Amino acid sequence: MEFNIVRQDSYSRGELLLRTFFGGLYIAAPHGIVLVFIGIWANIVHFIAWWTILFTGRYPESFFEFNVKLLSWNMRLNASLNNLVDGYPAIGLSGSHPGVSLRVTQPESLSRAKLLLRTFLGIFYVIIPHGICLYGRLIATGFLQMLSWWSILFTGNIPASWFEFNVGTLRWTVRLNLYMTNMTDVYPPFSGKPNPG
Repeated sequence: MEFNIVRQDSYSRGELLLRTFFGGLYIAAPHGIVLVFIGIWANIVHFIAWWTILFTGRYPESFFEFNVKLLSWNMRLNASLNNLVDGYPAIGLSGSHPGVSLRVTQPESLSRAKLLLRTFLGIFYVIIPHGICLYGRLIATGFLQMLSWWSILFTGNIPASWFEFNVGTLRWTVRLNLYMTNMTDVYPPFSGKPNPG
C-alpha cells in the first residue's frame, strides 16, 4: 500500500478561511450525502467479498477496485477538510487530486484462516491495540491541525514535521481499514511512516 499527500509550497489563506467557516456546507454535506448511499453498497460488497474469500481465497477484482476508489475518495476528502491540501476534493469514485495518491496492490490470494481470525478475534488483536495507540495519536493530530491552521493563516505554510505526522495518522488508518476489510493479510504496523521497518 502506498498512500501519500504532497506538501504544497504554499497554502491559500482564503481557501483556509472558506473551508473553516463554510466547509461543512459546500464540502462535507454534499460528499457526506453521496457517501452515505455508497457506504450502503460498500457494506454489501464487503459481505459478498467475505464469503468469496472464504470459498475461493480471493477478493473479487471489481470489488477490490471499488473499495480502493472509495478509500481514495475518503482520503481526498480528509486531506481537504484537515487543510493538508488546497482545492475542492473531487466527488465520485473516479475523481482524483494531484496532491493525494493511494495505490493498493491486490494480493493474489488471501488466507481463509486469517479471514476467520480477523472476523472473530480481530477486536482483540487489531481493534483494541490499534485503537489505544490511535486514540493518543489522534489527540496529537488534532493539536497539530489547530497549530497548522494558525501557521497557514500567518505564514501560508505548514511545518514539514507537523504535516508528515498528520499524513501519517491518515496512512495508519488506511492500513488498518485495508486489513479489517479483508483486502490484505499484512498486519498493519503501529506506525504512520511510509515504509515502517
